[in-house]
Amino acid sequence: MRILFPLPESDFDPTETAVPWHALREAGHEVVFATPDGRPAQADPRILTGRGFALWRPILRAGEHARELYDRMAASEAFQHPLPYARIDDDDQHFDGLLLTGGHASGMKRYLESPEIQTLVVQHMRADKPVGAICHGVLVPARAEDPQTGRSVLHGRKTTGLSKAQEMSAWAMTGLWLGSYYRTYSTTVQEEVSQALASPDDFIPGPISLRREGPERDHGHTVRDGNYLSAGYYVDAYQFARDYVAMLDELDASTPDT
Repeated sequence: MRILFPLPESDFDPTETAVPWHALREAGHEVVFATPDGRPAQADPRILTGRGFALWRPILRAGEHARELYDRMAASEAFQHPLPYARIDDDDQHFDGLLLTGGHASGMKRYLESPEIQTLVVQHMRADKPVGAICHGVLVPARAEDPQTGRSVLHGRKTTGLSKAQEMSAWAMTGLWLGSYYRTYSTTVQEEVSQALASPDDFIPGPISLRREGPERDHGHTVRDGNYLSAGYYVDAYQFARDYVAMLDELDASTPDT
């Protein structure tokens, strides 16, 4: 299957992107990247280096395995030659699935607010194609309004994402010297996403975990609703990747041959 990873110009979370990329490639799927201007994206340098995290560096910096996967992904041909957003809806482009990564620094906003990406999400959700979203990436489908209903494509669905408790905890840990670094918007992810749902109870937050993720991690918080899979944040990346690959297999097996 051919899976699209839209990315911003900068500041995406390396773990939430590279871990699913690796899982998809290992499963034999093709990954296509897209960026606003068609130039290679840059991950959040603070998450890669841990610079400025002080005593929280072992927890907030991307783990060693995730950094290794990011280096491999960043060197790949697909990553180095992304599509520009303006081309993702061209007639010669076909995607079997969509994966929406997270990140919280200011460079994420052009991606999170992109009308081109939101339109693509609507198309995929209508067509029952697999859509995965993690952390701040859940804002993209929450903001994607289906013109047939005038509502978010998540209205009537269950989802998770970065919870208010998780977001505010990260801000409280670092806000004294990093300011609003962990506050992408004045409204938290959970608060905005919940407003797009049929009921606030349809947002299912996960626990706050300080365990650094790794390839041996055998659990994480994900929520699936039909062709839509969501996850909380970087500690859930490995489970999210496994569940997304499994969803692709399941949906592919249930599609009649043509």
